[in-house]
Amino acid sequence: MEKEENKSTADNEEIKKSSENNKPDQSANNDSGDDNEKEEKSLEEKIAELEDKLARTFAEMENQRRRFEKEKIDAFEYGGYAFAKEALNLIDNLERSKNVLKNDEKIKDTEALKKTLDHFDIIYKDVISIFNKNNITPIESINKKLDPNFHQAMMEIEDDNKEPGTIIQEIQKGFMLKDRLLRPSLVGVAKKTTSKEEKTDENKENLKDK
Repeated sequence: MEKEENKSTADNEEIKKSSENNKPDQSANNDSGDDNEKEEKSLEEKIAELEDKLARTFAEMENQRRRFEKEKIDAFEYGGYAFAKEALNLIDNLERSKNVLKNDEKIKDTEALKKTLDHFDIIYKDVISIFNKNNITPIESINKKLDPNFHQAMMEIEDDNKEPGTIIQEIQKGFMLKDRLLRPSLVGVAKKTTSKEEKTDENKENLKDK
């Protein structure tokens, strides 16, 4: 009986060892799960990167579309900018011709001069009318405050009847093409009359500088 019990005990221990050996390796399963999790995270990251690249591409395409639209509008509205700037020479030449005739002592105060100047004025108005139809407009200057966006001061003129910085002389007329500056007006602006004492001090300073 004792031998049978020992044999039974030995058989039970052998069965127990066998069952333990046949159990699945938990650590191996855990490693496999970690690998799957890492792989899943990697796929999510790749998808996020692709989405980011797509968003950037669409944004760049939209920016290019807007740039193209702006360039197209500018080409349509301001394509004649260079031509318009050159055309201003017509106005300048008319003004110079008028001044030359006005200062010519031989024809001064004659009927011929008056008629010629009248014709010049008609031509000038026609040119301005053509300019206006093409959105080229003169800049108003006289009695306006000096604005560096539209005017360029060429000289200061003593005048106590005007606020300092007020434009009282237009040397060359400026023009705009729609909202773009073709050229600024060249102007003379008022300044306060300088007293004799101030002039003397100014002369002294000029001598020191020399």
